[in-house]
Amino acid sequence: MNKFNLLFLFILNFLFFSCGSNNGNKKSDFSLKIAENQSEFNLSENLKATILNKKNRSIDSVSFFLGNQYLNSSKNGEFSLELQNALLGNQSLKAIVYSEEGTDTLSENIKILNTEAPTLYTYEIVNSYPHDITSYTQGLEFHGDTLYESIGQYGSSKLRKVDLESGEVLKEIRLDDQYFAEGITILGDKLYQLTWQEGQGFIYDLDSFEKTGTFGYNQSKEGWGLCNNGEKIFKSDGSEKIWILDPETLVEKSYLQPSTNKSTFEKFNELEWVNGLIYANTYQRDGVAIINPKNGAIEGLVNFKNLRNKVTQHDKLDVLNGIAYNPTTDKLYVTGKNWDKIFEVKIVEK
Repeated sequence: MNKFNLLFLFILNFLFFSCGSNNGNKKSDFSLKIAENQSEFNLSENLKATILNKKNRSIDSVSFFLGNQYLNSSKNGEFSLELQNALLGNQSLKAIVYSEEGTDTLSENIKILNTEAPTLYTYEIVNSYPHDITSYTQGLEFHGDTLYESIGQYGSSKLRKVDLESGEVLKEIRLDDQYFAEGITILGDKLYQLTWQEGQGFIYDLDSFEKTGTFGYNQSKEGWGLCNNGEKIFKSDGSEKIWILDPETLVEKSYLQPSTNKSTFEKFNELEWVNGLIYANTYQRDGVAIINPKNGAIEGLVNFKNLRNKVTQHDKLDVLNGIAYNPTTDKLYVTGKNWDKIFEVKIVEK
């Protein structure tokens, strides 16, 4: 291709991308105004907005979006939405204005919080079982009555199959020293395991622990916790987001932002699916959040204060981390990093 043709293509591309849309390089004649300049809402409220048209340009229509979700279109530039079914957290209200001069994209950031405060819970210890005191627990999950555990730390990361009652290790593989193992989940005959900062997860055959594949983190930077509801996989990464993964491709398709009636929270570590809800351990805290997977609402908080005092005290003892629910027996278990016990617990409302 000669220089003239290259120059012609460059000019053509420049004209194509420069015309027809206000992409932020020039100031728009329109603006998006939220009623009363409100930026924080709860699920019981209505979100109202309008397009200000200071030059009185002719508008064909306006399409409104919340994040990437299309809401509706308007001819007069006015918008109203009942938020009862909205996702919680930090959201962007976006409007695309179609006029005789092209399209203008406008946006305003808002925060949507839950209407009600989370229910507060405490716990009762039902039973306790032996746990390897050297296990830096990152993930814990039942399949049938067998317990699976992911153990972290560089140079010491492992994947294990464990007998709950005796603590006996039934099967174990070690990860390469370059990997820091994190959360696990089991879906079908596959076990999925995250690594921390290596940007990669592993897929294993559940019975043999043979590695059958890998997957990358396409939007998040780290891997923390995993769980699934039988159809979708949920992944935490230390941020305020819990990602929802396509179970076939493991691509992060969307996310939740766990929120109470006051704030959006982060640092959710080990995840567990329990009777239609996500139980999420908060890293370096003695608490577990109970999260509605439909919108991210933190509906409950379990305080596990003093549970750490009931295990052997030693210099490598670390935080609460490890939640496992056995749906066959309807029993819940928790442990921590380098704890010598796994506790069967009953959650009790305060």
